[in-house]
Amino acid sequence: MSVSSTHHYSRTSPKAIWLVLLAAAGTFALTMGVRNTMGVYLSSLNNSTGLGIAKISLAFAFGQLWWGLTQPFAGAIADRIGTGRVIFVGLLLIVTGTLLTPLMTTTLGLIFTVGVLAAGGAGMAGPSVLMAASSRLVSSEKRGMATGIVNAGGSFGQFMMAPIAIGLTATMGWAASMQWLGVFALLALPAIWVLKGNSKAIAAAQAIASGKKPLTAREALLQALTTPSYCLLGIGFLVCGFHVAFLATHLPGIVEHCGMAPAIAGGSLAMLGLFNIFGSLAMGWAVNRWRMKSLLSLVYTIRAVAVALFLIAPKTPLVMLIFAAVMGVTFLATVPPTAGLVAKMFGPTNMAMLFGVLMLAHQVGGFMGAYIGGQVFQATGSYDWVWYVDIFLAVAAALIHLRIREAHPARQSLPVIS
Repeated sequence: MSVSSTHHYSRTSPKAIWLVLLAAAGTFALTMGVRNTMGVYLSSLNNSTGLGIAKISLAFAFGQLWWGLTQPFAGAIADRIGTGRVIFVGLLLIVTGTLLTPLMTTTLGLIFTVGVLAAGGAGMAGPSVLMAASSRLVSSEKRGMATGIVNAGGSFGQFMMAPIAIGLTATMGWAASMQWLGVFALLALPAIWVLKGNSKAIAAAQAIASGKKPLTAREALLQALTTPSYCLLGIGFLVCGFHVAFLATHLPGIVEHCGMAPAIAGGSLAMLGLFNIFGSLAMGWAVNRWRMKSLLSLVYTIRAVAVALFLIAPKTPLVMLIFAAVMGVTFLATVPPTAGLVAKMFGPTNMAMLFGVLMLAHQVGGFMGAYIGGQVFQATGSYDWVWYVDIFLAVAAALIHLRIREAHPARQSLPVIS
């Protein structure tokens, strides 16, 4: 391989790049759409099993945690053996989990189907793997928009799937509706051929060009964990997970608690997804023009203000939909700048694994958001205290991100030993 091959990925034809982005965004649309629409079935699962909202929330919360836990490992495997194979296994797990969930009658059974199978599959075909695959084919100055496009795919999936879930439930019942929703994930199968490949070629090219051996996964992880800005990024992403999981899991319940029709619940989830498309694309455009840490701080500030205004506003269908729209703009808008900072600091070679570690932090927060939301409502009959915590965490995250340094770490590779 010649030194000139280091530019192979950035010179890939625009047509090929758009095909890759379409495959990654489409896959994320299906996996995220299925995963984030599960909250629609929370009340039906409770009525069917009689387990109570708190116990069912535990299964959903475990799914948040497991979705994050699978991503560092899925990313590391994809970096080595190929993205397509990892996505294929993930899709099969999503389908299996959603087909089995309506058959479960215990908390442990729901944890296994919702929390391990379906959530684990969505993690394997999730953002760390998909965005790393996209980043391999896009030059550094275009990565922000590329991650924004892929992220918008996940948002479109939620916008698309929530009304479908409501409609299917009305016509064939909640159980069949959930199962068909899972089967829809198989529409992503053609993407595994487009996204096949790993980071070995780019790592080898970089080694030849620089005369240094790329870091192993363990060395790259150690370097990242000893970089303060990476750790601050992880803390901020944990807060994001709390916000996102609480809304995705409990927004339908919040709507129901306010005495509104189920259609408003589906509409609110759809608004989250629809406006996150705009938020993701706008953030993808913005990361190449402003400091990514400042953009992240802005997102958390908007969340804090939006929740505070929602608490004091009258709870009407219009207010609920406007609130969902505002939160939708910020819902996954943290992903492009977070992925961009990882790529900027550490390069694309181990990006899937390093971004996957941040996704794990995100989902630790997600576990807390989904679980605490159910526990607080069970204990108090209200979600107010969760909203107060939500505001505090948003303000803290806004301040934390201002301390991040966007400069490259001093050590990124090892000398090549001849």
